[in-house]
Amino acid sequence: MEASAFLIAGLIVALIAVFTVVRAVRIVPQARARNVERLGRYHRTLKPGLSLVIPFIDRVYPVIDLREQVVSFKPQPVITEDNLVVEIDTVLYFQVTDPRAAFYEIANFLQAVEQLTVTTLRNVVGSMDLEKTLTSRDTINSQLRGVLDEATGKWGLRVNRVEIKAIDPPQSIKDAMQKQMRAERDKRAAILGAEGQRQSQILTAEGDKQAAVLRAEGNRTAAILQAEGQSRAIDEVFQAVHRNDPDPKLLAYQYLQALPQLAQGPGNNFWVIPSEITTALADVSRAFSEVLPQSPATRAKVSDDGAAQAASDAAQAAEAAAEALADAAKADAVTPRALPDDGSPGSR
Repeated sequence: MEASAFLIAGLIVALIAVFTVVRAVRIVPQARARNVERLGRYHRTLKPGLSLVIPFIDRVYPVIDLREQVVSFKPQPVITEDNLVVEIDTVLYFQVTDPRAAFYEIANFLQAVEQLTVTTLRNVVGSMDLEKTLTSRDTINSQLRGVLDEATGKWGLRVNRVEIKAIDPPQSIKDAMQKQMRAERDKRAAILGAEGQRQSQILTAEGDKQAAVLRAEGNRTAAILQAEGQSRAIDEVFQAVHRNDPDPKLLAYQYLQALPQLAQGPGNNFWVIPSEITTALADVSRAFSEVLPQSPATRAKVSDDGAAQAASDAAQAAEAAAEALADAAKADAVTPRALPDDGSPGSR
């Protein structure tokens, strides 16, 4: 009976000893810390690793994370300088540098940081209008970080970065901004279209100008070349006439060949035969009935074969003269309109 009592007492003592050892040993993970109070007063901060405390005398508080933490706060309504309400969503990056201050200087440092961020954000954005707020995120971030880092230093915190995730203006402002953007895009498109049309018209006008200049230069060159050709042709004819020494009979024959062409025009109701036509006809008749004298140049070049060719040409000329006389007779049969008597031989 006594042995059983001693055995039970020994087991109880052993359990108490084991429990005391377990309560005395504390293992803290890396990048963590735990505050220890002894008899209700801060005693020390446990570092990462194995630590021993006095059970029932030392009180060990929960683990405090020393790593950098990211906290996203819900969107907060903020009034801008031009009295527009916008909702701003922020993200905070902070780190606990002093576990004792983070535990004893502030009851809930996360809630304190959130409220301080909202208050600072309203002060910063309240001095800006909507357009400046939308385009000054870097300025807002830097001002928020400076204020938060200064205020949270005594709490054992270090604010590394503050970012604004979104700035949401009212729906009416969004609609107005979309209309403004569409108007700006339409304006730029109209300006670009007008510039393109203007450039196209300028290029077209320059092309027409260059084409007109080139056509004028081509026409001028063609006219010059044609005039030079006509000049050379006239010069060759003139030299040939003077070289061959033609007589009036040949000229009269050429004049008779031109008379039918004058009568072929559609507007020629009548044509006038000059008074010299009788003399010309007589000269032509004698020219084909008599042997024409040869010029010195012709006599120098004519050979026996040339005499035969000259006879053939004379026969062809006689036929042409006969046709010309027939055409002249037909034309003479047309009744001419009365012409005023100006005293000239052809008007009689």
